[in-house]
Amino acid sequence: MSFPDLAAMRARYRAGGLTEADLAADPFQQFAHWFTDAVGAGLPEPNAMVVSTTGRDGRPGSRTVLLKGYDADGFVFYSNYDSRKGHDLAATPYASLLFPWHPIARQVIVSGEAVRVGRDETVAYFRSRPHGSQLGAWASAQSTPVASRAELERRYAELADRYPEDDDAVPAPPFWGGYRLVPDRVEFWQGRDNRLHDRLVYERGPAPAGTPSAGWTVTRLCP
Repeated sequence: MSFPDLAAMRARYRAGGLTEADLAADPFQQFAHWFTDAVGAGLPEPNAMVVSTTGRDGRPGSRTVLLKGYDADGFVFYSNYDSRKGHDLAATPYASLLFPWHPIARQVIVSGEAVRVGRDETVAYFRSRPHGSQLGAWASAQSTPVASRAELERRYAELADRYPEDDDAVPAPPFWGGYRLVPDRVEFWQGRDNRLHDRLVYERGPAPAGTPSAGWTVTRLCP
């Protein structure tokens, strides 16, 4: 069996650069600009992000999750609280999000504290999910062993009988809900030729005098 030559696999990034003058006043506005670009470029699932957490044993874990909201308060995603990521966040409430927008040679890396969203917000989002996804949240004891695919499908079928699709009464599971990652650091990475990429980082600082919210400083990093 032949394998591809990994050492020879590389792409040249010829996109425009990212300068300090290009940046918005805060990382949320800048993320909104770039997210709009990612959507406009037709990227598949531009809201897909890699969520990395650390467990009580110090081992990191990563998985792809969908971003379901963002604003000046942070970045929101949903999960089973009893999943591996849920246990990790209970032990170490800090996480990192990575948006890998490779086709447009961009990445955004967000790090900060993850806090649970309010129950009303969780229930409102759960109601917006497709019926099948609502049942799936109940059927899957996420991250725990299951005897077989057939067992998982049996659980789902039982729930489908209990809550028909025309019945809008599927309750939000008490073990399931949202997290809001409140960032203290957001890096915007723009690929450039010769691996001289642009990396500009917002870091949260003390609130300026006379203002209620923290300010942000911007630093350029070597690639």
